[in-house]
Amino acid sequence: MPHAVARLRADRLARSTKPFLARGGAKGERCTGCRLLPSHCLCAWRTSVPTRAGVCLLMADTEPLKPSNTGWLVADVVPDTFAFGWTRTATDPGLTALLQDPQWQPLLVFPQAYAAPARVVHGLETGPATAGTPGTRLVTPPGTLPGTLPGTTPAPRPLFILLDGTWAEARKMFRKSPALDQLPVLSLQPDQISRYRLRRARCGDHFCTSEVAALCLELAGDHRAAAVLQACLDVFTHHYLQARNQLAVDPQSPAHQRLLALHRPG
Repeated sequence: MPHAVARLRADRLARSTKPFLARGGAKGERCTGCRLLPSHCLCAWRTSVPTRAGVCLLMADTEPLKPSNTGWLVADVVPDTFAFGWTRTATDPGLTALLQDPQWQPLLVFPQAYAAPARVVHGLETGPATAGTPGTRLVTPPGTLPGTLPGTTPAPRPLFILLDGTWAEARKMFRKSPALDQLPVLSLQPDQISRYRLRRARCGDHFCTSEVAALCLELAGDHRAAAVLQACLDVFTHHYLQARNQLAVDPQSPAHQRLLALHRPG
């Protein structure tokens, strides 16, 4: 069954009044499973990892159509990935229902500089989501999953809401999404720079969607899924750039070997 981003892409294509031409022009046939050229297909390397956390992608209008979009990789790896198109004038009823589902603890992931201080948190809560005090970091005891305590009913699972688009589009979505206004804002503070090479970013601290998702999964205790997602981004980047430069895929590349190693016992 196609995942959430694939379904959103199909819906967006069905509503298009003219063909969407990705880089490569009209003759650029692409695999429907991974959006790459058939000669550089990624499908054999796609993988899914069980996670406690979920991811909700709120996607700018044409983002699901772009072959360079990495939200697709998140949906490949994380089984509970949800995807909705964003418009300024309406909220998808499915998104409203998801945010009200008691099994989830929604956390809007965005830099703290753009949020009211009372909304900002830097970690996961052990109970239902509420906005924390500025700078709060909420952690769980060693050896327990985020959102659970020994001898208690499991708390809602973390649901990371990512705004998937260009930086300008993401800021617009943050400002003009009433459905998200009351959610806690999770502000990440990574100590590395982005490794994403398929689009230009103004700053090294602007991360692509799959990098942000991997940081969130790490925070939630889904360490293997985080590592797999990072490895999948590297493999995807290799396939994409090899296709762009008309070079063959190297299945023995360091990126491919890292992803293979994550599937080996131990």
